Amino acid sequence: MKYLIVGLGNIGPEYRDTRHNIGFMILDAFAEASNITFTTQRYGDVAEMRLKNKQLVLLKPSTYMNLSGNAVRYWMDKEKIELENLLIVVDDLALPLGAVRLKGKGSDAGHNGLKSIAAMIGTQAYSRLRFGIGNDFPKGGQVDFVLGEFPDEDKPLLKERIALAVDAIKSFCLAGLDITMNQYNNK
Repeated sequence: MKYLIVGLGNIGPEYRDTRHNIGFMILDAFAEASNITFTTQRYGDVAEMRLKNKQLVLLKPSTYMNLSGNAVRYWMDKEKIELENLLIVVDDLALPLGAVRLKGKGSDAGHNGLKSIAAMIGTQAYSRLRFGIGNDFPKGGQVDFVLGEFPDEDKPLLKERIALAVDAIKSFCLAGLDITMNQYNNK
């Protein structure tokens, strides 16, 4: 079985360590722990690996957040990935810092990356791993917050929770959505 794991973010050094790039950070941690590297290909950086009897394609789109759907649709078609084997890793303002929530479907909740994906693949019924980035910003400060970097005091917790997210991705591929939701959504 083949899985497409997509970490959402924006390309470029100015976005590298921002909250909005947590999807990229989680996939980077996954690749590092698995001793694999990304190569630049069409619509993004891609790394491939085997996890037991599963083939995983990790994708960090190069389309910028608002056009993530282009990369997702291209790689789903190219690799012949079934919808149930697609997992999107995304930042979430509605969750406290480091919270991990897996869902099998849902709305885009105003997230432009998720909106683009739904538009390009024609459904919102795809799995997503939402990673909490918190919402400690003043009224009108949302853009600056999500495009801002995590403060140093959050980095130890962030490292620990990113490792948990990597484990949840592995579980999604090996044990399936329902078991993984039960195991990880309240950790």
